Amino acid sequence: MEPLGDAEEFTAAVAEMVTEETPRPFAVMQEYGERLDARIHSWGMSFHDHADPISVGGSVRLGMRSPEHALRWASPDPMVTAQLVWLDELPDKLSQ
Repeated sequence: MEPLGDAEEFTAAVAEMVTEETPRPFAVMQEYGERLDARIHSWGMSFHDHADPISVGGSVRLGMRSPEHALRWASPDPMVTAQLVWLDELPDKLSQ
């Protein structure tokens, strides 16, 4: 097998691959009633072709086609609304 370019080209190719395939973290929140209470139901990682949510207690891990599919899993009754929260879209409240 031939090397994939010189060391610099290989490093650049690996960096590009890692950047393009970085999973996107998310949380599935449960809202009870209309802003009465909320909790984190599960944490997950979204990949280009699937998502892996894991319940907060770690007892349930599911493979799904997309993070949106986890919303049905987290809405067990009509008084609970599930919401997807992308960690990279949260406002930076910690620096204030």
